[in-house]
Amino acid sequence: MEEGAESYNHAMSVFALSLNHHTAPVDLRGRFAFTLEQIPAALHGLRAGLQRSAPEAALLSTCNRTELYIAAGPGDGRALVRPTLEWLASHGQVSADELLRHTHVLERQEAARHAFRVASGLDSMVLGEAQILGQMKQAVREADTAGTLGTTLHQLFQRSFSVAKEVRTATEIGAHSISMAAAAVRLAGQLFEDLSKIRILFVGAGEMIELAATHFAARAPKHITIANRTLERGEKLANQFGAEVMRLSDLPARLHEFDAVISCTASTLPLIGLGAVERALKLRRRRPIFMVDLAVPRDIEPEVAQLDDVYLYTVDDLAAVVQTAGEKRQAAVAQAEAIIESGVQNFVHWLDQRATVPLIQAVNAQAEHWRQTEVARARKLIAKGSSTDDALDALARSLTQKMLHGALAELHNADPQQRAQMIEAVTRLFLRGDTPSR
Repeated sequence: MEEGAESYNHAMSVFALSLNHHTAPVDLRGRFAFTLEQIPAALHGLRAGLQRSAPEAALLSTCNRTELYIAAGPGDGRALVRPTLEWLASHGQVSADELLRHTHVLERQEAARHAFRVASGLDSMVLGEAQILGQMKQAVREADTAGTLGTTLHQLFQRSFSVAKEVRTATEIGAHSISMAAAAVRLAGQLFEDLSKIRILFVGAGEMIELAATHFAARAPKHITIANRTLERGEKLANQFGAEVMRLSDLPARLHEFDAVISCTASTLPLIGLGAVERALKLRRRRPIFMVDLAVPRDIEPEVAQLDDVYLYTVDDLAAVVQTAGEKRQAAVAQAEAIIESGVQNFVHWLDQRATVPLIQAVNAQAEHWRQTEVARARKLIAKGSSTDDALDALARSLTQKMLHGALAELHNADPQQRAQMIEAVTRLFLRGDTPSR
């Protein structure tokens, strides 16, 4: 009995591995980027690598972070941290120790607090930005489709979405955010006196490029071109801004035409190399090019930044431009953190309650077994001629003895150090409310 009871004493294990813009430079983050299409296979690969168990798992991958959320059975969580880390390290082709130096490992309430802060935009480069919430919801959908999202992670993420909604409704976090796109426009304005006189090339046609194009288009540039692998998607975006569409394959030959280049694609390799930029500069007769690489992994080779007439910024560079000061913002952050902390405590309480579910089920099953046994015995007594009162009295006495036996035996056998604790527990369990006179 004692051995079985031991298994009910441990809560579910939840942990997160987070490689993000706080912990790792952009090039290292690029090694661990997953496209949406890669996530289901990655989750199945992770589970296959963790041969000893099949934990719940979700994978969030954006330009600023790659995060694994894992929920496992009692006692399994800590044992799974190292193999999970090794699996992720192998994907990025670095050692597990190297990855660990750039990764936060968070457990239980720390993992929940991190998830809630990420969803609420408090952990983003741009404080309060809303894009991450949609990316988290997509990551949850992918995990659900892959069959790796169980009850615990479902609760964690649904609560994180609820907390994020409350943060955005009750605080001014979102009102103070300045997007990466706005920061890029500000930097371009420092280089060019008049943005209405420049020609801009946007490489890609995803959400980030659409956001950047919206900000730049508001400054009425001389010309906008969209370069994308598929012309159909590029044309759809170009129609919004009265822009030209260009094939990605034509980019090297036409790069010199543009004063500003903003790139964000899902390519695993750089699309704009050092040689192409050098040729473009010669054709431009050293007129400067403003370049922003919003992609992780990079779309533009990092060596391009060394060229004299190129002003290249990555997502990490733009983070420094985004405003972070202000008393209102600090007050909003404090208010958001309080909302998050309340959510964390509620989740941990749910997690701990969930740990007692198997015990509650076992106690109910045992009580039901006793009930059935004693009812059957009472019926036999009645069938043999005993009165109903005698049968009921025997049933009640036997059932009461079964219910008390375990607790009284533990109390009797407890050593002196444990006895005071056992007396308190038995008193609390069996002498609640009015106690009979002794």
